[in-house]
Amino acid sequence: QKKSKKSSETLTFKRPEGMHREVYALLYSDKKDAPPLLPSDTTQGYRTVKAKLGSKKVRPWKWMPFTNPARKDGAMFYHWRRAAEEGKDYPFARFNKTVQVPVYSEQEYQMYLHDDAWTKAETDHLFDLARRFDLRFVVIHDRYDHQQFKKRSVEDLKERYYHICAKLANIRAAPGTDLKIPVFDAGHERRRKEQLERLYNRTPEQVAEEEYLIQELRKIETRKKEREKRTQDLQKLITAADTTTEQRRAERKAPKKKLPQKKETEKPAVPETAGIKFPDFKSAGVTLRSQRMKLPSSVGQKKIKALEQMLMELGVDLNPMPTEEIVQMFNELRSDLVLLYELKQAFANCEYELQMLRHRYEALAKAGSIGPLSAEGAHPDGQTGLGVEEGKGDAKDQIIDVVGAPLTPNSVRRKVGAA
Repeated sequence: QKKSKKSSETLTFKRPEGMHREVYALLYSDKKDAPPLLPSDTTQGYRTVKAKLGSKKVRPWKWMPFTNPARKDGAMFYHWRRAAEEGKDYPFARFNKTVQVPVYSEQEYQMYLHDDAWTKAETDHLFDLARRFDLRFVVIHDRYDHQQFKKRSVEDLKERYYHICAKLANIRAAPGTDLKIPVFDAGHERRRKEQLERLYNRTPEQVAEEEYLIQELRKIETRKKEREKRTQDLQKLITAADTTTEQRRAERKAPKKKLPQKKETEKPAVPETAGIKFPDFKSAGVTLRSQRMKLPSSVGQKKIKALEQMLMELGVDLNPMPTEEIVQMFNELRSDLVLLYELKQAFANCEYELQMLRHRYEALAKAGSIGPLSAEGAHPDGQTGLGVEEGKGDAKDQIIDVVGAPLTPNSVRRKVGAA
C-alpha cells in the first residue's frame, strides 16, 4: 500500500507569484508533466517593480544674472540656474570663437601691400568690416560703403583680402617653414556663379532637351560597348577556328609512331577557345568512358538542339559506341560543329548590320549630305561607300549611332541556319 501511494503521488510545482493562471497553464501538458524549463528565480520576474524615488534633498534653482563674454557692451541677462553654480562662468562661453584677422603696419602696406586699384583707406575699411562680421563676405558686401569707395563685388573683396593675407604670411614666416597659404581664384568663382545662374535660368524646354540628350548619349555608349563586345567575340571565334585548323593539319602531317601494347588514355587536345571545353576527369577513381561524351553545363539548350540537328543531318549517331578513338573524334566533331554554329551566327549578325548601315547610308544620300551608292556598294568614282565613310572620321559614326538601334536579325539567322 505504501508503494502504491508513493507511485500515485505526483510532483507539483507552485505557481510563481505574479504569474497569470493562463500563462502558468501553458507550461504543462494534459498529462501534467513537468515543464521542460521551470523558472528558478521568480523574485523579480512577475512582479510590478515600484518606482524608487530618490531620498536626496531637492537642489534649489535660482533666478540669477549673467553676462556673455562675447559681447563688449556690458549687456546683462537673466536665467534659471542651480544655486550651487552661482558665480561660475557662462557655460556657452566656450563657443565664442573669433576669426584672427591680420593687422598690418603703415610700412608693410607701402612696401608689400600697395595696389593701384585699391587705396589704403579702402583696404582699412575692408579689414575693419572683416573683423566686425567674422569674414562673412556677403554681409561685408552689404555693409560696404559704396558711396565713399568704388563699387566692388564679393569676389573683388575676397580676392583683395586673401591676397593681403598671403603676402603677410610670406613676409612674416621664418625661413624654411612650410606655409599653408590660402588661395582664392576670383576668375574661377565668377565663372562658377555664372554657370549656376545659367543653369537656374533654364527654360522647361531646355531642361527637357538636356535630359533627352543625356539619354541618347547613354544609348550611344551602350551600343558602343555592345559593338566592341561583338567584335571581341568574333575575333575569338576566328582565332579558335584558325587554331583548330592548324592543329588538324599538324596531326595529319605528324609521323605515326608504334603504340605500345598498353594504350594510354589521352585526352583530346581541344583548345579552350574552341567550341566546347570538355571536362578532363583527372580525379582519382574509376570513371566510364561514356562520361567523357557528356556535354558540359556551359552549353545552352539552344546550342544543344542545333548540335543534335546538325548531327542528324550528317547521319551521325547521337550516342555512339564509346571506344577511345570514337570518343575523341566524336568530341572533336561536336566542338567543330558548335564553332561552326557560332561562326554562322556571327556572320548573320555582321550581314544584318551591313544591311542596316546600307539603308542608313541611302537615307543620308537622299538627304543630300552624302553621294549616292551604286548597286555594288561603290561610288561612281570607283571608291567604296565604306571607304568614304571611314575617310569622313568619327562624325559619321556618331550619326550612325544616334540613328540606329540594336535589333536581332532573326530572319537572317534562320536563312543561314537553313543553309
